[in-house]
Amino acid sequence: MKISDFQSLMLEIYGIRDRARGPERTMLWLVEEIGELAEAVREGNNSKLSEEFADVFAWLASLANVVNIDLETVALSKYGSGCPVCKSIPCKCAIK
Repeated sequence: MKISDFQSLMLEIYGIRDRARGPERTMLWLVEEIGELAEAVREGNNSKLSEEFADVFAWLASLANVVNIDLETVALSKYGSGCPVCKSIPCKCAIK
């Protein structure tokens, strides 16, 4: 499944609810899921990590749908040719 396919799936499943909720409240849900992902990382809980990565990805797609952004297009536009700064794959920028 391509990123655009997944984003379309989230639109089909949750689009009406997400648009009614609006971008600000949808963003809050995404932030809450990122917090749950951070907790799973701290705990080192692999099954919880898998679930939280899926939730973050779903909420990111939902937010993108609400604000009319095609995630696949913008991701490939920025990162499809390598690092957006040095243009290399792998990145050759100094580690910060």
